[in-house]
Amino acid sequence: MSYVHVSPLRAPPVNLEVRHLKLVLAIAEGGSVTRASHLLHVTQSALSHQLRDAEERLATSLFHRRNRKMVLTPAGERLLRSARAIRSELEGAEEEIRSTAAGHQDVLRISTQCYTVYHWLPSRMRLFQKKHPRVEIEVVVDSTPHPFPALLEGKLDVVIVSAPIRDRRILYTPLFEDEIVGILPPGHRLAGRPYLLPPDFSGENLIIYPPKEESTLLNTVLARAGITPRVVHQCMLTEAIIELVKAGLGIGALARWAVAPQLASGALCAVRLTRGGYHRQWSAARLRTPAAPPYLLDFIQLLAECPISQPLIRSTRKARIAAGHAGRASRKPPYEPATAC
Repeated sequence: MSYVHVSPLRAPPVNLEVRHLKLVLAIAEGGSVTRASHLLHVTQSALSHQLRDAEERLATSLFHRRNRKMVLTPAGERLLRSARAIRSELEGAEEEIRSTAAGHQDVLRISTQCYTVYHWLPSRMRLFQKKHPRVEIEVVVDSTPHPFPALLEGKLDVVIVSAPIRDRRILYTPLFEDEIVGILPPGHRLAGRPYLLPPDFSGENLIIYPPKEESTLLNTVLARAGITPRVVHQCMLTEAIIELVKAGLGIGALARWAVAPQLASGALCAVRLTRGGYHRQWSAARLRTPAAPPYLLDFIQLLAECPISQPLIRSTRKARIAAGHAGRASRKPPYEPATAC
């Protein structure tokens, strides 16, 4: 038996150096080797030598020599576009590194397990930045469908979750509990029930968030009872789910606090799911590190002391309470309209 060794693919070597890109930029922007030499603070002979070196490495001309002017060839124009993009990226990276090294700015990278959390999260971010104006908050929306791999890889600092995973590297801080309820239009045959059981969904249209493969209500509560709704509608927006239910096009399942304004006005009815209700515990997940940045701990504390079931605290005194001076509040204001998973 013979074996064939396959070498791993390697990226082709890059022949050009940053000095070559600076050279192309200087000549293109200056219009001549003489002006470029002044911009780069090198002699004309040294500059001409570097240009020949770059053209030899690429095996093509980058400029046409017309009298005393240097005119870009098509290859030179292509290289100029890349040189400008690389210059911009390098300048941004240098500025960011210098700023961070000087202690001018830290970055807090956050994500969630649910897109609708982004409806209420900005108000808490605003409170946080009043206390930490030098901390930049980066919301990593792309990690929302699967935030835990990004957290474990160090690409996120904190994730707001309702379905934790078991991993010794992750530390969870409880934030709040909410209740998912069935929402129905007034006059629906199930609106007067004290609670809904799986058989009540048989023959009904169910409106849920996508993807339906991840719906606990559909795949756990109803599937275990052998119940299949008549039709399952998937809708990304909470506001759209509410309007569909108002129109009598199906039953929705949302957090009670998310539909509090509609319940108060009588536009919708809420019924508990199962006899004991369907509750979720939300937590802030972060890596278990011995020295977490103080601003990260402050952000988690803020979420715990100002949960989504309460409105944004507006007064200066209450803002201090939310930012870490708990225990001095005198009252709780009404619900803040928001959306939830």
